Amino acid sequence: MAFELPKLPYDYNALEPYIDEQTMKIHHTKHHQAYIDKLNAAVKGTELENRKILEIIGNLNSVPESIRGVVRNHGGGHYNHSLFWEMMAPKAGGEPKGKIGDEIKKTFGSFAEFKEKFKAAGVGQFGSGWAWLVLSNGKLEIVSTPNQDNPFTQGKKPLLGVDVWEHSYYLKWQNRRADYIDAWWNVVNWKKVEMNYEMAKK
Repeated sequence: MAFELPKLPYDYNALEPYIDEQTMKIHHTKHHQAYIDKLNAAVKGTELENRKILEIIGNLNSVPESIRGVVRNHGGGHYNHSLFWEMMAPKAGGEPKGKIGDEIKKTFGSFAEFKEKFKAAGVGQFGSGWAWLVLSNGKLEIVSTPNQDNPFTQGKKPLLGVDVWEHSYYLKWQNRRADYIDAWWNVVNWKKVEMNYEMAKK
């Protein structure tokens, strides 16, 4: 069964003024759709066609070498973006509560320090990629990945990620990646991050 574009859990303009409507439309309907189209074309007629995306990118070494690069890039793009849309929400942001909030303070010293370190990972990612908060060996960690790679392939469980490809911010923020990340904190869906944390610990 072919992979399909997931429906956004909010309207394209719902994250204004932090992420603009035009960027959301293009990012979702053009960029994410393109990853899906190219992934579907690559796996068509193979046994990968009926596997779940996490199963595929979690076992890249089992993907035929002739399509491995395409599957890594476009399968990763599909998976990363599927996570990304749910990690954001309108009228969200603020400081995380609950267990994830406690764990962030315990690990990084304070929420403010966590934000600075996370932002540094995003700004410091050379070229295109992502910055992530992950659970690794039972502990929180901040990592960055190039292109559409995901920490899952390194045995780490992604809890929160920010897309720092230029297509995710350039229409509104131009080359100001740091300003985009500052604004993005206002739409972080901490309820979803908490759910991700609880699932990752199981």
